[in-house]
Amino acid sequence: MKFPWPWKPFAVMAAFAVIITVPRFVPQWYNWRVYEWETAGSVLDFQPRRHPGQPFEEEAERLRPTAPAAEDPLKIADPHGAMEAFYVSLLRTERREPGAVTRILHYGDSPVTADLITADARTLLQERFGDAGHGAYLIAKPWAWYGHRGLDVKSEGWRSDPATLRGQKDGWYGLGGVSFTGAAGAWSRIRIRKPGHTRIAISYVGQPGGGELAVRSGELEVGVLDTAAPEEAALRQWFDIPPQEEEIELRVTRGKVRLFQVELFKPGPGIVYDSIGLNGTWAGVLAWHMNARHWEQQLREAQPDLVILQYGTNESGYRKYIDSTYPRDFVEVLRRIRAAVPEASLLVMSPMDRGVRESGGAVGTMPTIPHLVAVQAKLAAENGCAFFNTFEAMGGPGTMGRWYMAEPRLVSADFIHPLPAGGRIVGTLLYNALMDGYNAYKQRVLRQTVASGRQPGAVKPQ
Repeated sequence: MKFPWPWKPFAVMAAFAVIITVPRFVPQWYNWRVYEWETAGSVLDFQPRRHPGQPFEEEAERLRPTAPAAEDPLKIADPHGAMEAFYVSLLRTERREPGAVTRILHYGDSPVTADLITADARTLLQERFGDAGHGAYLIAKPWAWYGHRGLDVKSEGWRSDPATLRGQKDGWYGLGGVSFTGAAGAWSRIRIRKPGHTRIAISYVGQPGGGELAVRSGELEVGVLDTAAPEEAALRQWFDIPPQEEEIELRVTRGKVRLFQVELFKPGPGIVYDSIGLNGTWAGVLAWHMNARHWEQQLREAQPDLVILQYGTNESGYRKYIDSTYPRDFVEVLRRIRAAVPEASLLVMSPMDRGVRESGGAVGTMPTIPHLVAVQAKLAAENGCAFFNTFEAMGGPGTMGRWYMAEPRLVSADFIHPLPAGGRIVGTLLYNALMDGYNAYKQRVLRQTVASGRQPGAVKPQ
């Protein structure tokens, strides 16, 4: 008796194998990556985790090997004075000058998408210099893990098009890299945990036949956004909201509207720290998927004093890309930012360590990470940008292995995405590096002031 060959189960298994394998080799398909082969060994990981029982500073030092004497990885490399404009603005904010708001745009991949690293840096900066608002927040969640500390959103009826997927032919994705389209009945409710915001700005596309959006704050209707316009244009409209309100509702009441993000502000002086993450992104997205003129317009309207670029984790899986077109893509991103906001400081922040399970079972560092970090440092220096070596500052080679074995764990089982405690370490490292550079700037200002006999004041960047 012959048994029928189970073709269908084999076909299903073969299709599944293709689905989980092909995205490893095609950068544009990174969003569909559903499995990391390097983490297969973690399924059988029964090693006990250590419990250091130490406060944050001691734990961060324990996990960071001794740095080379020739270079301190905890500091920002800034041979060209690229951070000067940011420090000038920060000094005005610290002196509580009227309207002195310092704004930081932090672009990154999945950890930034979840507001890891950025949330802690934002908190520390706002505790010291004042809270001028949360900044940009997307209309809805393009990914389930999209989140910002202090805000939450519930929504219905929106079609989201992230720049990574190139869903909009015009390349318009706003400041945050995602376009949202909704017809009558689509709505979003943004919950604000810390009251005090008094103004919001909604970025949208004005277009012939555009619909209307009702804007409510609690029970109060604060205005109606009419998106009809003679021709297509990216526009921005402001609304005042009561400072005590804890919820903003956006609801399409007529026709179809296309939105980008809402920005939330409090009266200054203070810090606005925007966390702008795109899941699965790489340098080519900002370089080629985003319409150059549109993105430059969005950057100019935001008026940042500092733009931070933190990419590389996704690129690290593709050595050929790093050695071929990556430098071109990266330099194009820098060029676009400089064209839009030439007065802003520009900081390149390297990727974190990326762990990989080695043949002996230990978790080491993916070999392309140190190479990519070196490439970024070289490109930053050649293009007059400041550079922060996140990889070395957090511990260098093998950090994710140590973080995975720590108690509590600081990184997830993919050895890529930090858990909240790990994000807090990196966010604090960034904050300390910014403050180290800022304090050095203030000391220089003081010396120049004393030497000239003038009253203390900020020195304009050269």
